[in-house]
This record gives sequence, structure tokens and C-alpha cells, in this order.
Amino acid sequence: MGLTSNKVLALAVLFAVLLFAGTVACWPRLACRDPRAVAGRVALLTATQVAVFVSVGLGANQAFGFYASWADLFGRESGQGVVVDHDGHDAGGTAGPLEVVDTGQVNVPGGARPRTGGQLQKVDLVGRRTRIASRAYVYLPPEYFQPRHRTRTFPVAVVLTGYPGTAEALIKGLHYPQTAHALAKDGRMQPMILVMMRPTVAPPRDTECVDVPGGPRTESFFAEDLPDAVSHHYRVGRKPVSWGIVGDSTGGYCALKLAMHHPRTYAAGAGLSPYYRAPTDRTTGDLFHGDEELRNSADLMWYLRHRPAPDTSLLVSSSRQGESNYRETLRFIDLVEARKPTRISSIILDSGGHNFNTWRREIPATLQWLSGRLSDR
Repeated sequence: MGLTSNKVLALAVLFAVLLFAGTVACWPRLACRDPRAVAGRVALLTATQVAVFVSVGLGANQAFGFYASWADLFGRESGQGVVVDHDGHDAGGTAGPLEVVDTGQVNVPGGARPRTGGQLQKVDLVGRRTRIASRAYVYLPPEYFQPRHRTRTFPVAVVLTGYPGTAEALIKGLHYPQTAHALAKDGRMQPMILVMMRPTVAPPRDTECVDVPGGPRTESFFAEDLPDAVSHHYRVGRKPVSWGIVGDSTGGYCALKLAMHHPRTYAAGAGLSPYYRAPTDRTTGDLFHGDEELRNSADLMWYLRHRPAPDTSLLVSSSRQGESNYRETLRFIDLVEARKPTRISSIILDSGGHNFNTWRREIPATLQWLSGRLSDR
């Protein structure tokens, strides 16, 4: 059973409850100073506390999507798996850069019928240029399957998690497909395809969407390979006006950077609780290898001051209380306002932490904002 399995969580909770009940039942018999009784009390208390800790940890991981698997949790997840050769075909000559490996329904009324609820597709992506391989989930709206829209193309929003994050958390924790479905059904946004994934495409390393010298070319993967793969598989618009990108935390930083660095790919980028420069720590390793130009370009404030202003739309979010990026976000807004033609919008809450609950409050308005800036042509 996987780390994110509901059965694993249920078993952990059941075990903790049984240990608690056993401790209460056995305590009278162990209530003496005999060394064996003392050791029994210590063992029961330790086991109960460990069980409770494991249950809480599994529940938190289910809610916030920190780790996707046991290998991910223990840092044993291997690096990139590359299945592309130079002519763009596999040995059988049939595989493309995007392969659907599973389909599922959206958790909405009528979700079992794609024409009513849309569909979730689990896909494997392989970068033709970067040779990066990653998994994603694609939400296709109901209109994608309806006969009257069979020739229609759709705008796309790439949705990124934070670090480490899991793509499943965008569905189960942040409810992106359900929110998009409800907003489109109410006429508050146009139907859009969502490509949901984490920015950690070279696990367990956090590459901060940087083209690391001699390492993973993460920025190029999201700027070139991902749009290319999606465009060749789905009915989507191929002009920048059909493409947007959104993310939270690390994903928010990546979304802003990709929209700024690549306005010919993404017409809009939204960062929920973003930061504005790539950190360097034990999770990232050396991202720049002494390349000062690369380091400076990964600082969005520096980029706006020293490079031509990109023709793109940006959205940032923060909270007056509870978010550490509030003042820096205000400075970023002021800087963008002075750098036309770049356009800036914001969501500023009175209070809200760096967590799923806050982002769920911001996602509906963010999707509506993206919808208003994208076109299916």
C-alpha cells in the first residue's frame, strides 16, 4: 500500500486507538515500582506516542501532499528516467512525448460521464529537448468530449505544486479540477485544460525551475518541452494567448519566472504565496555553478530592473498577517507597475498562512483571472 493510501492512514489510526485503549486497560497492572512494570509503562507510552505521531504525519501528508511515495519520503527516489532517442521515437516507433497511462473521473456530480464531469488523465511526459521525464495529471473539461465542441481548441493552464509536493495534492487537497468545473458551469470562467504537476522534475532535487549547468534543464522543460508535448496530444491553442501557468510557493515562483522569461509561451502567470528569487540550500544544491548571469536572472526583482519588461500578465498573492512574503510582494507590485508593458494584479488577504486552506481561498479568483487573459485561439 502506498504512502498516500487511505488504507494506510486508516490502519495507522486504528493501531493508535488500540494502543491507547491497551494502555488504559493495562495501566493498573503496571502501576508499581517493579522494574518490569516501569519498563512496561515506558514501552506502552512510547508505542502509543509513536503511533499517534505516525497517524498525524500521514494525515498531514494526505492533506498537504509533501511526499508521493515511501521512496520519496526516505529520499530514495531515483533521478530522471529517459526514454527518448534522437529521432523522437521509441524502439517501436509509436510513443510520443506524452502518453496517457490511466484515466479517472472528476469528483463532481455526474463525474462518471466525461461529457458531464470531464475527465482526469494520468500522463507520462518526456522532454524531447531536455530528456526530462515526469508525470502529470491532465483535467479535460466536459466540453472537450461534447460533439458540438469536437473541433474546438481549448486554453491551457499549467498548475504547479510547491516543493516537494505531489501532483495528487492539486486534485485531492487544492481541488483544482472541481473548482474549474464549478466555475465554468456557472459561467464565471471559460472551459480550460489543466496540466497539473510538481516542479520537482529531477527528484529529490529542488531545481527551482532553473536550467542547471551540467544538470537538469528544468526551465527549458516547462518553457518548451511541456507545451510541445501537450500541443501534440490535445486540442489546445498553440499561441501564447492560449497558455497560462499558476503555482503555489515554489510553484508560484516558477510560474512568475516562466511567464516573465518566456512571454512567447505563457501569456499569464500567477504565483500564490510566491517568493521572488531562487534560494540555494541543501535541497537545491549548487544551481548556478558560478554563472552570475544565471543567478541574477533567477532573481525576479533583478530581472525586472535590468531586462526589457516582458509583455505578459502577472498575478501575485499574499496576506497582511500570516505570510512572510507580504512586504516583498508589495515591492514586487510597485516594481512591475513601473515596467510596462508587464501587467500586474494581486490578491491580498487580511490573514492567511502558507498553507492549503489559504490557497483554496485564492484559487477560484485566480482561475477566473487566468480565464480572462487566455483565449482558445
